[in-house]
Amino acid sequence: MTTTLLRTAKELRARTRAGRRAVVMTMGALHEGHATLIRTARGIAGPDGEVVVTVFVNPLQFGRGEDLDRYPRTLDADIKLAEQSGADVVFAPAVDEVYPGGEPQVRITAGPMGERLEGSSRPGHFDGMLTVVAKLLHLTRPDVALYGQKDAQQLALIRRMVRDLNFGVEIVGVPTVREEDGLALSSRNRYLSAAERRTALALSGALFAGQDRHAAQEALRARAREVPATRARAEALSAMGESRAAADAHAVATAVPGGPAAVRAAARQVLDEAARLDPPLDLDYLALVDPSDFTEIGDDFTGDAVLAVAARVGTTRLIDNIPLTFASFGAAS
Repeated sequence: MTTTLLRTAKELRARTRAGRRAVVMTMGALHEGHATLIRTARGIAGPDGEVVVTVFVNPLQFGRGEDLDRYPRTLDADIKLAEQSGADVVFAPAVDEVYPGGEPQVRITAGPMGERLEGSSRPGHFDGMLTVVAKLLHLTRPDVALYGQKDAQQLALIRRMVRDLNFGVEIVGVPTVREEDGLALSSRNRYLSAAERRTALALSGALFAGQDRHAAQEALRARAREVPATRARAEALSAMGESRAAADAHAVATAVPGGPAAVRAAARQVLDEAARLDPPLDLDYLALVDPSDFTEIGDDFTGDAVLAVAARVGTTRLIDNIPLTFASFGAAS
């Protein structure tokens, strides 16, 4: 397969369409995470469909002092990776193709969700992101658009925009791709020195610590529900040689609900230790949120949640997250 480079929406519109068009939006500097998105898009589009990869460094979503000027631009390498991953087209428009009248006066506003977490740290970022996503959806006219779950708040806002403004496109989230050491793949990882990369591993380490604490708690709660929350529980489990497990299960099941608090504490411990490293990790936020609106969840929360972290190592700012599900086992008897 040969991937075609197009620079204008007119060229893209001139292509004959048969099956579904799947679009993967990027800012270039493609890596294996993007390749996974493209391969997933290829599977969705099928052999008769078309996969379009957009490469556009959007100036609207970079704030003052951020890395717009030094953001890596590697179009030749991007085209090669896109081709190897199954893309039919790389659409790499110039700024004046996307914004023909200069910076747009009318923009998408992200609303309250866009002011939390990343939005609080980077004011205006999500307004700029949604504006360019809306523009690129209009320019590429896809049936389906794919985005990585590493940018969980971005994905949630795109889904909300598509629903609220009646875009006729299906939005698909693709799980985060990680390097062997656990660091989430990002175009910004190339900025890290060897020492900074060692410190940066605390982001995924914190998430995994929270995930492990959550899994242990959920397992104990499930076990504790197998028998009544009375002396009978301890006796029944002790009879199977599990007196310690019985005590742990009883303690967890009868404690004041604190699953989310324990998850946060486990993650924060890793981040606190990383703050004392050389170079140190400078934490921006650690949050355990409801993915529908990115507000912090309470200790009695049940359902899907996102454990998210953002931090700076040296001059590089990184984000990461993992999904969690808090099950409801009912009241202990």
